[in-house]
Amino acid sequence: MDYNKVSKDILQLVGGEENVQSVIHCMTRLRFNLYDNAKADRAKLESLPAVMGINISGQQFQIIIGNDVPKVYKAIIANSGLSDEKAGLQQGGKKKNVLSAIFDVISGVFTPILPAIAGAGMIKGIIAIAVTFGWMTSESQVHTILSAIGDGAFYFLPILLAVSAARKFGSNPYVAAAIGAAILHPDLTALLGSGKSISFVGLPITAATYSSTVIPILLAIWIASYVEKWIDRVTPTSLKMIFVPTLTLLVVVPVTLITVGPLGAIAGNYLSIGVNGLFENAGLITMVLLAGTFSLIIMTGMHYAFIPVMFNNITQNGYDYLIPAMFLANMGQAGASFAVFLRSRNKKFKSLSLTTSITALMGITEPAMYGVNMRLKKPFVSALLGAAVGGAFYGITGVAAYIIGGNVGLPGITTFIGPTFIQAMIGIVITFFAATIIAYLLGFEDIPSEEDDAPAKGDAAAEEIIHSPLKGEVKALSEVDDATFSGEVMGKGVAIEPVEGEAVSPVSGTITTVFQTKHAIGITSDNGAEIIIHIGIDTVKLNGEHFTVHVKEGDAVSPGDLLVSFDMEAIKKAGYQLITPIIVTNTDRYESIKPVKTTENVNLKEALLVLS
Repeated sequence: MDYNKVSKDILQLVGGEENVQSVIHCMTRLRFNLYDNAKADRAKLESLPAVMGINISGQQFQIIIGNDVPKVYKAIIANSGLSDEKAGLQQGGKKKNVLSAIFDVISGVFTPILPAIAGAGMIKGIIAIAVTFGWMTSESQVHTILSAIGDGAFYFLPILLAVSAARKFGSNPYVAAAIGAAILHPDLTALLGSGKSISFVGLPITAATYSSTVIPILLAIWIASYVEKWIDRVTPTSLKMIFVPTLTLLVVVPVTLITVGPLGAIAGNYLSIGVNGLFENAGLITMVLLAGTFSLIIMTGMHYAFIPVMFNNITQNGYDYLIPAMFLANMGQAGASFAVFLRSRNKKFKSLSLTTSITALMGITEPAMYGVNMRLKKPFVSALLGAAVGGAFYGITGVAAYIIGGNVGLPGITTFIGPTFIQAMIGIVITFFAATIIAYLLGFEDIPSEEDDAPAKGDAAAEEIIHSPLKGEVKALSEVDDATFSGEVMGKGVAIEPVEGEAVSPVSGTITTVFQTKHAIGITSDNGAEIIIHIGIDTVKLNGEHFTVHVKEGDAVSPGDLLVSFDMEAIKKAGYQLITPIIVTNTDRYESIKPVKTTENVNLKEALLVLS
């Protein structure tokens, strides 16, 4: 790859250097903050051979490159007036607008607590199924205990949100948790629900219920972050330990009870009433419009604005109409991608379309949306139309979600367990097939097959064996909990769940990339295979901790040469998965990439992949 040419092309197509506010890179993507995203020529960017796809998250313009992204990034810096100072996230650029800042806060607060909510929601779904089929009675002790497990995260939601919000706002998360615990204290809850006139040092307190609420605690912790920082600034160092948390609690909790809490509770209730009123009085039109446009909403990042409303609807009313619209949007993307699989004559793109359709059904739509449907345009429109068709059915039948789950794909259908469960399942099927049929009938301009441009038989890539760089259990890429790998966006390969903390060279070749975070290494074999070994999922966030690299870029290596060692226990303790994708990033060079083993254990240097 000519990195200089690629970098110049990318800079030109994002609107020129003058349109770049900042640029950084992660494992696979260039992440641009542009002054005007509309100036970027998305179509031409996607047509560049080096570009695997485009994604816009919030205001960030992301260009998916793959394992060559560090070199492309270096070339961009070298071939422009951008400096490393400007290449830091939001350094030297304009401030976010208010709307973007709000979305960023909502995303940052709710995303960390989703696993707890998803787990609790799944348990509530299991309880509902067990009671429905008579496997358990609602009066049994087992039901009581399981209900406590399922309801706990929702009842004490303000405490979870307090901790997450404090981390986002930069205040003490444990003081924030204490604020949440105070407004949920049983004695205070009983007092607020007694119907008596309540006051604090002469100031009246409006009765409100704070269990399972969202907006009051977010406002309270936002205020607490300023109060805590101000008290910390004026308190002598020797007294900070005692005075800062004490005064913060004494100020924020009463302020919350007197003003912020009631206002937040009222705002949340009216917001839910307004949203639910639209669905209950104009359900057909509202659901058609929302389901048909939700993929567009997700692309802009505006879906984060709906998260507090969804939580509030479920916890206060027991049902929500927004989650079903998100389900339909995902099913539409899956159906449209499946139609591409049925109609495309490009074998490689056909395979990609089927894979991304399946991942979209599982709730991961990025590969289908950006890698297939938007790339071909008409299938993306078909996905929107298919979702709208499903929305019409949901609107007529009044489908709602009754449990908050962490997945808006088939694994998360327990969210629909309730009076409209059957209609919800029918709507999912309708949406998938409607999008498939519409996309198939509308057609699309197929991706040209590379068969005509393939090298002559005598020039084809010779068969090559890729040896295992790790000792462990071989797994399919589809089992990797990352859409970039499981969707084969970067290329084909396999994954290994390691049992020893050493990765060795799988080929004779040259080290082409050693990531600064030490968690990934790129190698080009002597026969031309470009391989990336990515140790763990999201381990880039460790910033090199627990990893030791034993090679450098340009080193010649042989099979079995030690590349990197890593502390497995420390990485697991930090909360990261160790499953390691081994990807052939120049997959298009080969007619076949087949794993030697699929579900068995493998030793170091044992044959892993056959390239031909």
